[in-house]
Amino acid sequence: VQLQASGGGPVQAGGSLRLPCTASGRSFGRNAMGWFRQVPGKEREFVAAITWTFGSTVYADSVQGRFTISRDKSKNTVDLQMNSLKPEDTAVYYCASGVLIADLAAASRYDYWGQGTLVTVSS
Repeated sequence: VQLQASGGGPVQAGGSLRLPCTASGRSFGRNAMGWFRQVPGKEREFVAAITWTFGSTVYADSVQGRFTISRDKSKNTVDLQMNSLKPEDTAVYYCASGVLIADLAAASRYDYWGQGTLVTVSS
């Protein structure tokens, strides 16, 4: 499975960004799709996840109500729509896919990772 994340960039607080992640390769490895983020010196943090087949979603408390994860089966994409952005949302965002649908908030559950895209939110 290969993952290509894009859509990052600078944005002002209160603004919005959409991060698409395109998946290619064997579908077996992407039963669960997730977005994580990381700032220098900190551990990778869970943001949101979605199951590929049924579209069940889960969010981190810090983004609940502001971010929306969705998938498009016809395009093999998983998007993260980010609204009402805050400076503390600044990070490198990574999309990931996993074979197992379990403990979706744990980075260790994911088998494949994209290269990351930087989001910078200014106040």
